[in-house]
Formats: sequence, structure tokens, C-alpha cells
Amino acid sequence: MSEELIVGLVSTSDRASEGVYKDEGIPALKDWLSRIVVSPPLRFEARLIPDDKVVIEKTLRELVDDRGCHLVLTTGGTGPAPRDVTPEATLAVAEKEMPGFGEQMRAVSLKYVPTAILSRQVAVIRKQALIINLPGQPKAIKETLDGVFAAVPYCIDLIGGPYIETDEALVKAFRPKSAIRPKA
Repeated sequence: MSEELIVGLVSTSDRASEGVYKDEGIPALKDWLSRIVVSPPLRFEARLIPDDKVVIEKTLRELVDDRGCHLVLTTGGTGPAPRDVTPEATLAVAEKEMPGFGEQMRAVSLKYVPTAILSRQVAVIRKQALIINLPGQPKAIKETLDGVFAAVPYCIDLIGGPYIETDEALVKAFRPKSAIRPKA
């Protein structure tokens, strides 16, 4: 059996973390990934936390450094509001910024809503993990992941993570020919 893919799912919301309303971000992420990733087996590490820079930084460090996540997807906290601090926290724990992800996420979202230009989503590398900030709404999460996930498996390859295969009818992972492993 192949190594598992450990995915951190972080929903940043003051109100959802306080129980004011139900978080929809983590279930949307689990559903999307469970349909798209064919192998290796997925293991999720989910965290519902407030929009607090120190808490977000601590959570991202814990998921990567202690829990061994290969991929961490955050949802929420990427707008211009004063409490939206997910990008700042993500950049604070980064070893490398991956600006192409943020550029592409905004380009994808602009096809749906003109307010996508207000998004401050970023993606970074920390140790063996790719961390990507996503929007907060389930519909926007799906649209954004549909638009960028093709590059995620090869990025995970390059930083030493497990070889991810996707359901090609839904999202075809892109790798250079030299990086494609033959099917078993």
C-alpha cells in the first residue's frame, strides 16, 4: 500500500469557531478532495479556528511540523476586512512563496465574480508541505480548486511528498513526461 496523503484543512472563522453558525468550508474541502484524489489514501487533519493571526500561524506550524501534512488548505480570511489575516499568517510561516497559485486563483474567480480582485489568497511552501489559502464559500472553494489543483500533485512531488493521482475525468494532474510514473 502506498504512503498516505496527509491533508490539513483549516477553516478560519470567528463566528463558526464560536458555534454561531455551522462551518461549511471543511466539509466542502473533504468532499472535493475525496472525489478528486484517487491515490494515495487520504488522511485529514481538520481545524476550525478564529480569524486570529497568532492562532493561524500556530495551527499551520502544528499541521506541517508536528502532524506531517503534505498539503494544507485554508478556507476563509482572505478578504480586505480587518479580521481577514490568513494570508499574513501563511506568509509568516513560509519558507517559499508560490505566487502563481494566488495569481491563478484570482484569475479563475474573476470568471465568476468581479469582487475576486479583493482576494488576497497566497500559497507557500513550508518544509514538506504546500499551503494554499482558498475562499470561504463552498461554491468558490470548488471553482478555485478546479482551476489550480492540476499543478498541486507535481508541486507535492517536487517537495518530497507522496505521488498523487487524480480522477482524470474531474481534474487531470499535470506533470512533465519525465515525472509521470507508470500505472501499476
